[in-house]
Amino acid sequence: MEVFEAILKRRSVRNFEKREIPKEKIEKLKEALIWAPSAGNLQARRFYFVFNEEIKKKLAVAALNQNFIAQAPLVIVGCCDLEKISWYGERGRNLYTICDVSAAIENLLLMATAEELGACWVGAFDEEKVSKILSLSQNERPIAIIPVGFPKEIPFPPEREPKENLIKEIK
Repeated sequence: MEVFEAILKRRSVRNFEKREIPKEKIEKLKEALIWAPSAGNLQARRFYFVFNEEIKKKLAVAALNQNFIAQAPLVIVGCCDLEKISWYGERGRNLYTICDVSAAIENLLLMATAEELGACWVGAFDEEKVSKILSLSQNERPIAIIPVGFPKEIPFPPEREPKENLIKEIK
């Protein structure tokens, strides 16, 4: 699949088949994550691949009872590594590492689409609860929860703002 095709086909999928994801697809998702750009190439991020049913249920509860999360065969939690980014001070902790995790997640979402998987970027959750569920260190901050699986259905594309409203050319 061409990159632009994956960009246009990517959707927020919240309904998954009860089907295991083949290991080779999971490995491609991991590769997509690690090849994302990062501030100073510090790669100040960590990703947890959760297959455990009980932990997925707890994550769904921590995500304001978004139960579709627990239905996915794989749930990935993207975290900042605040210790690795400390070189950049406050701006690194409050911005760069969040951008690093976000860039990696976009790679993940596009790879999932290219591999005919569905995923959804979930940002609404209780950070403290997620940290406790995953036993994160004090230097780790959860940024996103991404359930991944084979989609039961592909949602229609949402409307987009006109380019003219979002992009300003400066010549």
